[in-house]
Amino acid sequence: MSLTGSYTAGGGGGGSFSNTTNVNIPDSSSATSSIAVSGQSGNASATTSVQVQIVHTYRGDLQIDLIAPNGTSSRLKNASSSDSAANVNATYTVNASGSPKNGTWQLKVTDLYSGDTGYIDAWTITF
Repeated sequence: MSLTGSYTAGGGGGGSFSNTTNVNIPDSSSATSSIAVSGQSGNASATTSVQVQIVHTYRGDLQIDLIAPNGTSSRLKNASSSDSAANVNATYTVNASGSPKNGTWQLKVTDLYSGDTGYIDAWTITF
C-alpha cells in the first residue's frame, strides 16, 4: 500500500515535509509512504534528517529504508530479532546529497517476520 502526502515550502533552502497519513504494515510484507517535495532548488544535504513514528508491537521485525526521488535507497534501520520493544520513534541522519530535493521521497517499511503488525503513523524529511 502506498499513500502520498505533501507540503510545499517556499524558496530553495531547507524545509520540512511530512506525511501524517497512517499506512498499515502488513505482516511479513512491505508498506510505503510517500512525500512529494516541490519548490526547492538543488540537492538534499549530507545531513538530511528523517523523523519516523511507527506503531508496531515488535519493532525488531522492521527494516526501514528511505528511497530518494532518483531511486537511491538508504537503510535507516535494520531488523533485529533481539529488539522486542514496541514502536519506532527515531530520527535518522542520511547523506542524500546525491539526490535532488524535488520529487517523491518514499519511506519503505518491511516487516520481515510474522506474528506482529502495525502502521506508519507519520514521518518527516528535513533538508
